[in-house]
Formats: sequence, C-alpha cells, structure tokens
Amino acid sequence: MATSGGYNYRNGTQRSSLKVDRPLSVNSNPKAAVKSKSLPASGLRRNSTGSLGGVTGASKDDAGVLGRVRVAVRLRPRNSEELVADADFADCVELQPELKRLKLRKNNWDSDTFQFDEVLTEFASQKRVYEVVAKPVVESVLDGYNGTVMAYGQTGTGKTYTLGRLGEEDTAARGIMVRAMEDILADISLETDSVSVSYLQLYMETIQDLLDPANDNISIVEDPKTGDVSLPGASLIEIRDQQSFIELLRLGEAHRFAANTKLNTESSRSHAILMVHVKRCVKGRDPTLLNDTGNSSHMIKTLKPDVVRKGKLVVVDLAGSERIDKSGSEGHTLEEAKSINLSLSALGKCINALAENSAHVPVRDSKLTRLLRDSFGGTARTSLVITIGPSPRHRGETASTIMFGQRAMKVENMLKLKEEFDYKGLSRRLDIQLDKLIAEHERHQKAFEDEIQKVTIQAQNQTSEAERNYADALEKERQKYQKEYMESIKKLEEQLMMNQRNSGNEKVSNRPKDDGSNLISNKENLSIMKEVDELKEMLHKETLLRKAAEEEVSNLRSQVSQWKRAEAAGNSEILELRKMLEDETHKKEKLKEEIAILHSQLLQLSFEADETRRQLDRGGPGKVVGGIDSLMTQVRHPQLKDSGTEDKASIAKLFEQVGLQKILSLLEAEDADVRIHAVKVVANLAAEETNQEKIVEAGGLTSLLMLLQSSEDEIIHRVAAGAIANLAMNETNQELIMAQGGISMLSMTAANAEDPQTLRMVAGAIANLCGNDKLQTKLRGEGGVKALLGMVRCGHPDVLAQVARGIANFAKCESRASTQGTKSGRSLLIDDGALPWIVQNANNEASTIRRHIELALCHLAQHEVNAKDMISGGALWELVRISRDCSREDIRTLAHRTLTSSPAFQAELRRLRIDF
Repeated sequence: MATSGGYNYRNGTQRSSLKVDRPLSVNSNPKAAVKSKSLPASGLRRNSTGSLGGVTGASKDDAGVLGRVRVAVRLRPRNSEELVADADFADCVELQPELKRLKLRKNNWDSDTFQFDEVLTEFASQKRVYEVVAKPVVESVLDGYNGTVMAYGQTGTGKTYTLGRLGEEDTAARGIMVRAMEDILADISLETDSVSVSYLQLYMETIQDLLDPANDNISIVEDPKTGDVSLPGASLIEIRDQQSFIELLRLGEAHRFAANTKLNTESSRSHAILMVHVKRCVKGRDPTLLNDTGNSSHMIKTLKPDVVRKGKLVVVDLAGSERIDKSGSEGHTLEEAKSINLSLSALGKCINALAENSAHVPVRDSKLTRLLRDSFGGTARTSLVITIGPSPRHRGETASTIMFGQRAMKVENMLKLKEEFDYKGLSRRLDIQLDKLIAEHERHQKAFEDEIQKVTIQAQNQTSEAERNYADALEKERQKYQKEYMESIKKLEEQLMMNQRNSGNEKVSNRPKDDGSNLISNKENLSIMKEVDELKEMLHKETLLRKAAEEEVSNLRSQVSQWKRAEAAGNSEILELRKMLEDETHKKEKLKEEIAILHSQLLQLSFEADETRRQLDRGGPGKVVGGIDSLMTQVRHPQLKDSGTEDKASIAKLFEQVGLQKILSLLEAEDADVRIHAVKVVANLAAEETNQEKIVEAGGLTSLLMLLQSSEDEIIHRVAAGAIANLAMNETNQELIMAQGGISMLSMTAANAEDPQTLRMVAGAIANLCGNDKLQTKLRGEGGVKALLGMVRCGHPDVLAQVARGIANFAKCESRASTQGTKSGRSLLIDDGALPWIVQNANNEASTIRRHIELALCHLAQHEVNAKDMISGGALWELVRISRDCSREDIRTLAHRTLTSSPAFQAELRRLRIDF
C-alpha cells in the first residue's frame, strides 16, 4: 500500500526544471588517446576538442592502457522555488569554465577552488554535455573496450535529465542514452554486428528488470577467473533501429520507482542501469598456400575465424542522495532513502580506498559497488558527471558532491581490449555447410536407392521373361531337331535297305555288272555320309548355342539371387524395427498400468483427506491428527492471544506448527466462531509480505473472495476485506483478484455493508487496485469506480480518506496512460460523475482527504480534454486556490504548472480577469 506521500511509476516525462537556453562553446585543449601496444590496429579513438575520457599517464604494455576516471561538473539553473526563496542570496558556486575550475563559497569573502576535467555551466546544451562526457567512451566501446558513464549528485539536480531524457518534443533535449545509441547504430553494420540492451534498476538492494517487471530478483554472477560481473537472468533485447530503443527506454522508465518528496516531486527511488552490449566482427582473411609444383589448381584454403570485439557501455543514473530532514521522507519512502544513502555510502568508501591505493577495497558491501566493479579500478573507460545546484541552502550537499568527484579523479583504470576469435561463428558456418552436405547426401542416397529399386524390378521382370522365352525356344528347337534327326535316320535306314535289296538283285541277275553297280552304291553311300556329317555339325552348333543360352540364364539367376538376398536383409531390418516397436509398445502399456495404479492411489488419498475433513467438521474425537486439534483449540480460544508482538509471535508459532493448508481449511468450517477466528489468523498472516505469496499459492485468496460472497457475517466481511487489501498491495495479486471477479465481490460487499470499518477495508482494497495501470478499464467496467463513490454515503473520515486515495491513484494512472498515448478521450472518473464530489471535498478539513483530492485534481487537469468539464464543474477555482494556498510545495508547483500550460484554463482566467 502506498504511503501518504505515495510513490509511483514514472512515465518518462521531464522531471527536473533544468533549462537549456543556448549552448556555450568552451575551447579546451585536445587530449589524444594512447593506443595499446599489443593491439595497434584497434586502439582507442582520438578525442574531439574538449572531450572527457582522454587517456593520460598511459603505460603501454600488453596488459592494457592506463587511464584515470574523468570527471565533469554540471550546474543546474535555479528552479522556480529557488528564484523566490533565494532571491536575496548569491549562488553558492562560481564557475570558471575557461579554466575548468569551480569555486565553492564559504561566505561572502572566502571560497574554495576545485579543478575538474570539464566545467559545464547552466547554459551548456545537451549536445555539448554528450560530446565532452560520453562520446569518447562510446567511441572506445565501438573499438572493443568497456565503458561507463555515470551521473552522481543531490536529488533534483538533473541527473536523469542529463542521462535519460528522450527528447521526443524537443530533439535538442535528448540525453546521453539516446545520443549514444544514435552514434552506435550509425557506426556499426547490422549485417555483421549486433547491439543488445538490458535495462535494470537497483531498488532496496534487489536488482529488477525494467523491461520485464515480473523478473524482480536478479542475481549477480562473478567469473572466478577474470572477476567479470554478469547478470544472466536479465532480459537482453537486440536493437535494430533507434525508435525501438526509445520505446524500450520509455517502457523501462514507466516501471522505475519514483516518489514525491519536498525536494523533488518525482524523486528517483532506485539506481537505473542501462547496459549496451556491442559485438563487432572483423573479417578474417583466407590465405592460400601453393604446393611445391606451383600449380594454382591445387591451392589449399585454410579456414580462419573472424575476430570479434565485444564492448559494453554501462550508463548509470544513480538515485539522488538526500537528507531526511530536508526531503521529509517518511514511512516506506524513508526506508527507500536509507537504502539509497547506504549504497551511495558504500560506493564512496570504495572510491576512497581506490584513490588512496588501499590494499582492501570493500566492493562486496553493496550490490551497487559489485555492479560497478569494472568501472572503478577495473578495465572500463569511465566518465563521471556530477550535478550540483546553485542554492546556498544546500551548500553542504553541493560540497559533498564536489568532494566525491575530486576523489573519483584519483581512481585509475587499466583499459583492456575485449577481442577474441569467433570460433562459434566459424562453427555455425561449418555446421550449416555440414547440414547442407548431409541433406545433399541424403537426397543423392534416396535417388540412388530409388534407382536401384527400379533397376531391380526391371531386372526381375526381364529375367522372368527371358527365362520363359529361352525355355520355350529351347523346347521348340529340341523338338524340331529331334524330329528332323529321327526323320533323317528313318530315311537313311529306308534308303540303306533299298540299296541292299537292289545290290542283291543285281548280283543274282547280272554278275558281270557288279563293278558298275558297286561304283554307284559307293557314290550314294558317300553322299549319305556327307549329309550325316552336315547334320552332326548342325546338331553340334545348336548344342553350343543351347549351352550359351543356359550360361546366360544362370547369370541372370545369380543376379536375381543377389537381389533376393538384399531384399532378405532389408526384411530382417524391418523385422528388427517391428520388434523394437513392439517392445516400446509393451513398455508404454506398463507405464499406463503404473499411472492407473498411481491414479487410484491418489483417489484413495483424496477420499481419505475428505473423510478427515468431514470428521473435523463433525468434531469426531480420536480420528483427527494432533495439528488440527491444536488448531481448532487455538482458533476457538482467542483469549489466549495477546496484542502487539505477542499476538504476531503466537500466530507465527501457530503457522509453523499447524501449516497454512490446515488453517485455510478452517475457512470452510461449519462453526461460525471457527470461521471468524480462522479468517483473522489469515488476515494477520497476510499483513506480513513474506507470507503473501504462500497464501496465494495455497488458494487463500480464492477462499477469502468466496467468504465475501457466501458469508453474511459482518465481522467476516470486514476481516476478509482487510486481508484482501493487504494482498492487493502486490501487482501480481491485483491481477489475480481481478481475474477471479474480486472487484464484483468487493462492490457487492460495499453495497450491503453499513459498518464504517468494513467500508474502510473494502475502500482500501479497491484503492490499491486503482493504482494498477493494466486494470483501469476492467476495474471501471465491473463497477469498481461506482462502488468507491457509493461508499461516501457513510461520511466517516477514514472511509472518505480511502475513497480519496483510490480516486487519486486512478487519476494518476489515467494521466500516465494519456501521456504514453495508450488512452484518449476524457477521464473515466468524469464519465462516472466523480468530479462534483472531488470539487466539494477539495478543501476538506481532514488533511488526508484534502491532499489526495488535490493530487487527483492536478492529474485530471494535466490533459486538455478534461478542461471544459473541470471549468464548468468549478474545478478551476480549486486549482487556483491549490496553486496559491496549498501547504504542500510540490502540489502547489504542480497546480501552477498545469494552469500555465493549459490554453483552455488560460483563456478562462483571462475571461474572468484573474491575474495568474
């Protein structure tokens, strides 16, 4: 819950009264940077005229370049308050920019003189400040070195204006962060180089991510070998253009903590740290080596990785140092101020130790000093700008800031080039090439396998067809030649028999003719023998052809057998895979059986738990564990508890002995007394921030909301609403309350309640929800604003104070959303008719009511679209009164600035002839 002063999230708008009238050109001697001997090609850049960060007293060696911290001082012009309060007094400082000196007046006749690297007057432009403070550091980061730019000074002296001003309305007002990113993006190549950003805040000794508010406890990791500090849990976002970087800065500034103090209406309550990681690639050459023959076709290319230079720019906007008696901090704001002063004190101790060359530097006393370990006494090039004010009332703070800068000038750093070979990039390129080759090989292998399968099928078909054709042809030829052979043999036998008969007849009939007939028969026999030889030769040739055909058939069969063996091997692999699949299926079935067994056991345990709870509700003796019996005894006998510390101790002891889950189970007990005392225990536990997350995780928030809906007891409503109000202080819990319909239940409770204390608790819970930017539309849509306004019927001052606080929170969130461009149109409070009540109570006698109403009026008046309704509703007169008579100076200044910046208000004041 916010304190009476209230702290809020800033919206990135201008927060100081620093004015830039005209640039003042100061001629100063140029200082050349000394390059590292070990890295001559990538040394530090030469500084421009009047620049900070030039390396002096350099010692060239392979370890790095020696350079001290450079310090500039910047004077803020007098603000409106100082122009009135200190009108009769001279400034406490006198600047001599041409001599780079500053005089701090002790009195009218005596002063102390201090020398700095640069002295910037109140007329120095933002561009001049950037060029002399940050630009040399940015150039070193681009060359591969680490760099730090830091602002230190009293609250309200212009640190955030110098570093983090976005300059959306006036480009000349851009701060160091925006200008540094412009130079970085202009110098790098987005194709080969990269820029990534982290934006953090150190709040109450916890490191929180401004780009991811849910990441609110980031740990610091130190390299045991090099001592480098890193934040692995922080968001790291790559930047491609300037506009996206500005959007990130605006987002981070919206999440940064700020509070309203007497010295500054939006005082930073955390140290902001912007980390810019620059990675630049220096291309490596691919030399070629010729072989001994000098043949260029046999050149061997050797792979060489690129050189990567990694520079880190750290921009630190320190929270302002403050004195409690001057800032008026109280409550939570006081705790914030203590944390800020402790961290700044730890930083001062480290700088003192470094300036005096002490053997021990207390770096680990604070997370701030651990984060800045490389900036002071490390390897980074560091520029410090200290901001001071001219008011003699704050001479003590101004002197402390000047002495801090003087001690910082004695600190020396050893600058080292952050350069390494990009083996990861080379590995990625080789992996990509290997993936391409593997994909190409797989494509070729698949095509080869498809071709083999196709050829195999064709060969099988051709073999089968050839076997059939050859078998048919051989069978036909065999039958043909066998038939011809049998016919020839038969003819020869018949002719032989005929010749034998003829020869016998001739011997008998004509003996003298034997010689002639014998001659004839011999000739016939020769012709027959010749024909038989021809037939045998033909038969031999056919036999040879048949053997050749059989050999070809055997070759084809061997090929077919080879393909069949390959197919069998493939089938065996398929069988193995099927077997593995069956094994996996079997294992899966076993797991399902085990899950079913576990599920049945879980059901049994749930049944036993329900039986135990029913026995508890019935009060069954002897069957409930001792912890529940003890809890029932303690919640039924509240007289055993004392107030104050003893009450908290007893509740904490009860919490440890019994357990949160058992306590929450009693919220559903049938006994009304048990429910009442159980909800009181939960409310007391919710008052401690350490218990809230446990209560929500255990379902306590849901149980409390159900009690509002189901119970009719006024005491339960009051205590449950108080517990919900405590839980609603956390942003995550606020979203859970809205998601579970909490605003509807709170509205219903407010409509039915008459007890002022119950209404105060409900109004406090809704007021906390009104402070969440994300829930504005939903809260109003579910009747939250109307429920808040409806509770004014009670008239009790405590209830009215909570209503006024909720309206102020709602108006502040609306103002922030309109400034960021996420909302247009007039205020939802005016739409719901809240303006008449606001005007009526703007001058309420109760200071708690009046202060919140005055803030709500100022926030509503900041947007021109609300001016017409506020003029017609009489709010203009109240704004004029606030600007003149308000007891709070910051509210009075805010009202005055709002009236002077609004054309509609100015026109109405002129019409009414009111001098303002």
